[in-house]
Amino acid sequence: MLRQRWEDLTFLHWAVDPALVAPLLPVGTRPDTLHGVSYVGLIGFRMVGLGLGRGPGVPYFGTFWETNVRLYSVGDDGRRAVVFRSLDASRLVPVLVARATLRLPYLWSSMRLARDGDRRTYRCRRRWPGPAGATSRMVVRVGERIVEPTPLDHFLTARWGLHTRAYGRTLHLPNWHPSWPLHRCELLHLDDELVAAAGLPAPVGPPVSVLYSPGVGVRFGPPVAARPRAAGPPRAQ
Repeated sequence: MLRQRWEDLTFLHWAVDPALVAPLLPVGTRPDTLHGVSYVGLIGFRMVGLGLGRGPGVPYFGTFWETNVRLYSVGDDGRRAVVFRSLDASRLVPVLVARATLRLPYLWSSMRLARDGDRRTYRCRRRWPGPAGATSRMVVRVGERIVEPTPLDHFLTARWGLHTRAYGRTLHLPNWHPSWPLHRCELLHLDDELVAAAGLPAPVGPPVSVLYSPGVGVRFGPPVAARPRAAGPPRAQ
């Protein structure tokens, strides 16, 4: 249905109590966990060549910066995915389309990325809708390539779908992409208001995971309604 490329991604993650984020997830999903812990992510990147089907990317509007705040979900049908609490993007038209079609929480923001050798500086300031003026600035130093990802690396990045609530139903939107080429990363500076603006506690302390990827190509399939968990036979009392 859609294709695009994600480039220059930095992933910051903090551990979070699953009970805290469970009320924020769509009906029919629950927090996905690793060893009893779930996570909140702050991810900055560049969207490149967004286009429909096999056609070319949309000129100008199909390439923009994005910063998202996300949680991790698993549906009653077993599908693992992400749930976006906010998606700040630097092009207004994609924001309007995504909000109108899939009811995704896209927001229009001013954004830029500065590269200086192995350093990446991501800046974001929200324009519309509110809270207008919410900002984020993160500076990282990209390290060496990860040859063998840890279970946590895999849990946080091996996500081939998203859950969203639209038109009275919980939808699963699948995507396909190669395994991420990941690098260790050092967080040099973080000043963020987006996580708190997304209805989550502001991060306390350093993130438990800081990763970088130069990017991958991505394809999205059409959304499908999440299937409810089948009722089992009555249990003996």
